[in-house]
Amino acid sequence: MAAAPVWSVDPRTGNPREQVAVEATAEEVDRAVRAAHAVRDALADRTVRAAFLRTAAELLSGAEEYVVEAADAETALGPARLTGELARTAAQLRAFAEVVDEGAYLDIHIDHEDGTRTPPWPDLRRVKIPLGVVAVYAASNFPLAFSVPGGDTASALAAGCPVVVKAHPDHPATSELCASLLRRAAARHGLPEDVVSVVHGFDAGVELVKHPLVAAAGFTGSVRGGRALFDAAAARPVPIPFHGELGSLNPVVVTEAAAAERGEQIGAGLGGSMTMGSGQFCTKPGFVLAPSGEAGDRLLKSLTETVSGTGSGVMLDHRMRDAFVAGVAERAALPDVDAPVTPGAGGEHTVSAGFLTVPASRLAEAGPHDALLEECFGPVTVVARYDSEAEITAVLSRLPGNLTATLQIATEEADGSAAGLLAELTPLAGRILVNGWPTGVAVAPAQHHGGPYPATTSTSTSVGATAVERWLRPVSYQSTPEALLPPELREDNPLGLPRRVDGRLK
Repeated sequence: MAAAPVWSVDPRTGNPREQVAVEATAEEVDRAVRAAHAVRDALADRTVRAAFLRTAAELLSGAEEYVVEAADAETALGPARLTGELARTAAQLRAFAEVVDEGAYLDIHIDHEDGTRTPPWPDLRRVKIPLGVVAVYAASNFPLAFSVPGGDTASALAAGCPVVVKAHPDHPATSELCASLLRRAAARHGLPEDVVSVVHGFDAGVELVKHPLVAAAGFTGSVRGGRALFDAAAARPVPIPFHGELGSLNPVVVTEAAAAERGEQIGAGLGGSMTMGSGQFCTKPGFVLAPSGEAGDRLLKSLTETVSGTGSGVMLDHRMRDAFVAGVAERAALPDVDAPVTPGAGGEHTVSAGFLTVPASRLAEAGPHDALLEECFGPVTVVARYDSEAEITAVLSRLPGNLTATLQIATEEADGSAAGLLAELTPLAGRILVNGWPTGVAVAPAQHHGGPYPATTSTSTSVGATAVERWLRPVSYQSTPEALLPPELREDNPLGLPRRVDGRLK
């Protein structure tokens, strides 16, 4: 039986563009993983790894015209958005090179022998080491920053782990182009090209997470797909860490005072955030608690104007488009749900943005309106109108875990009077915003892009310097002769690494 072809498809028309590859068989996945496993020691040199990451960033930036053209043809995200995403992707690679150079991610602790302790301490030296081959499952909505050259790949390589990427079917040509650039960067520094490889196909993704030489996995995608892979990773004879980003509603609470002070501004900001990228950001604000009454009405009027002025957009593929159209129709048909701007089909290949409103009281208890508390991927948000803070509390208590949660407050509430609401939001998400919008995730050391399930399947972040920690495990050496210790743990610190010695940072 011939291997199934992998086609690059134009989402603006639904027409195939070119055949890029064929779906990988189980044997081909096995070869890719074994090849990656065989070259894992090649990544041991931190200096070479850092240089490799910087060269990968340089080659991606140098090929900007071709990468952006390929990605736009397959995703319809537009040159401006993709140019920015490519810059972010290159910046991520450089940032992880800096992480490798600094060495703090190794989390080195040295406790010298101390017989005065009860019980006595032996000489103990702790460092983190790479797990091994990492499987990366690329996202549909970020063909660069969360795909083949994205944060999961960059952080795994920074940790010293070779990577096998399961390419997303929505941008196979972009995936192959980026993989070739990463492999070229590896070769420039004498590294085997198999430190990064790509496979295609649904079955290949299943085989990948089950492979005994795969030591960990990173995923960005749907709750259904991510949970299936998570379960497969846990069901292996030797379970492995599975760091999945699955879905997020990203709730927003607008206080009555905030709506009164700047309802028009909040409405416009919400409209811009929820329609950005045709509503296909994982951090799209998909659910908003706004007050009833005049101040809330002014917010909705501004939101209506902003969303109405948004033209129809193309989603990443027609399957997502159809799911969006069906999903908003199902939600709009619920009792007491109104659509001030009706979301749905904008044309044969497009969607139109909109939003739904519902009394918050409808969501305080379980019922058919629970669909409004589930993510709907695309340019739509749900605005629940509340009459009291008790209704806010009741609805928040029913929300699932999220990547973000946002609180919009008035100037007067910055004195601490909004602390109670902030405390209610904090357990729901990994990133809490005040008077901002969650779309846009800064690649910064303090960033946390993760949250309680189903936002993610672990407590780790997939963005920022600490993302490297997902691909490492700690090892302690006890009473080990100096000549047998790794260089990172030797007494004279020949590599000049930051270390905590006898409890003190040095």
